[in-house]
Amino acid sequence: MPINKQFLKSRPEVKVTFAVEKVAAEGAEQVLLLGEFNQWQPIELKRMKSGEFKATLNLPTDGPSHFEYCYQLVHSDGESRYDNDWAADAYVPGPFGRDNSVVRVDA
Repeated sequence: MPINKQFLKSRPEVKVTFAVEKVAAEGAEQVLLLGEFNQWQPIELKRMKSGEFKATLNLPTDGPSHFEYCYQLVHSDGESRYDNDWAADAYVPGPFGRDNSVVRVDA
């Protein structure tokens, strides 16, 4: 599922729905969203009945034109790994030897 964006007319914000499809979650029990928009603090995505994970955030449009982010997939045995969004707007090299996903917030 691509990133879903809804630009708000009443505020300088865009409502962004981040989603990780069941196949992309690879059996994870929990999916966390980490990004520049909240100083890389984890936000837990809600597991839907379909097995997809989702979270919706309002991101500011009056600052940077984009934000970097990634997902942390946590499995039942406690093992976790970081993954990019398959439907990101772009990818940029990150500081830990892997790319980060990019969400653009400019109209």
